Amino acid sequence: MSTVLITGGASGLGAAVASAVMADGGQAIVLDKASPSTHVTDFLPVDLSDSAAAEAATVEAAQRHGGLDAVVTAAGIDSCGTLTDVTTADWERVVQVNLLGTVAVIRAALPYLEQSGGRVVTVASTLGLRALPEATAYCASKFGIVGFTRALAAETAGKVGVTLLVPGGMQTNFFDGRDEKYKPADMSQLNPPGNVAATVLFALKQPVGCEIRELVTCASGEPSWP
Repeated sequence: MSTVLITGGASGLGAAVASAVMADGGQAIVLDKASPSTHVTDFLPVDLSDSAAAEAATVEAAQRHGGLDAVVTAAGIDSCGTLTDVTTADWERVVQVNLLGTVAVIRAALPYLEQSGGRVVTVASTLGLRALPEATAYCASKFGIVGFTRALAAETAGKVGVTLLVPGGMQTNFFDGRDEKYKPADMSQLNPPGNVAATVLFALKQPVGCEIRELVTCASGEPSWP
């Protein structure tokens, strides 16, 4: 686990993963629209809703650093509301960033990961396993991540390690700017992102020939699990 590409690495879980990688002696390369607030090895600004741009940034990152050993797709957005209240543009952007952006980055990274015998950790959600009302875009994108990751694991078995991470709610700015009814009742009861980042490193550091295929990690009182 030396060179790790992290989407959404400027904040939230992605930033926690980048910090954990750096603390472990690895290189953290961040793809995000915003600049990271903590020290990372490299940062490439990119809008992950643009698949072509996401693929190009991934290739550029790999070429800058002589390849990739791992990819962690932590970027994620949401747009809460009933299906008829959320605009078409907002609804589709959630799927573009969360699902299609994930696929674009991994597609571009695969040749480098196959060369290094590397690993992928995709980030779904407990709402990729359990549907809730007024979250159709988010659920669709995260259910999609679950199916995509399981198929990818089967497709790349023996060549690239693939782990599906299913986190519950975390103490991040993910909930900022929402109506109160879409915010957790008590943020202090959610999981700190550093705890979840530790499970990412656990998956990335498995010995050759051993895969952690799926991980659910959440605060002990997580209401959306099981």
